[in-house]
Amino acid sequence: MFVRRSNSKSMTSRDRRSGVVLVENAIMASVFGLFLTGIMEFGHTYMVQGAMNAAVQRAARYGAVDGVSSQEVRALANQVLSSAFKSAKATVTVKNAGVFDTSGVDARTINYANLPDLELLTAPTHQMYIVRITVPYNSVALLPPFWVKNVTLKAQSVMRHE
Repeated sequence: MFVRRSNSKSMTSRDRRSGVVLVENAIMASVFGLFLTGIMEFGHTYMVQGAMNAAVQRAARYGAVDGVSSQEVRALANQVLSSAFKSAKATVTVKNAGVFDTSGVDARTINYANLPDLELLTAPTHQMYIVRITVPYNSVALLPPFWVKNVTLKAQSVMRHE
């Protein structure tokens, strides 16, 4: 003998459950989307920082050679940066880094923006210089960064003029 169950009770609980699944899905999809957006934004930031590091290293090595001007160094840095973002948003400077020639200098206490500019064409042999790139994070972010304000990405490389 078979006992037949009534489907009316199970249909009612299934109908009630379908609304809960919809709400859970909406909440989890928005959290997952926010998580993916954060991963993309941080990945893009690391890519920009890597491009800036490559640009200052390459430009500083290029500037070490005699007969290269500071303008040519800045142009090379901007060319490397243009592969990652609009290089017009970045500020490339070539500064005199003679302050590092004195012993006991703490690099954390130096205000790099106040170092004097240097023209590499007229720089003496063994003159230490720094190639520095700064760009506001708001200028290169994929999405408007509502969680960070007034952040500036920086990269620099110190080299001696040959």
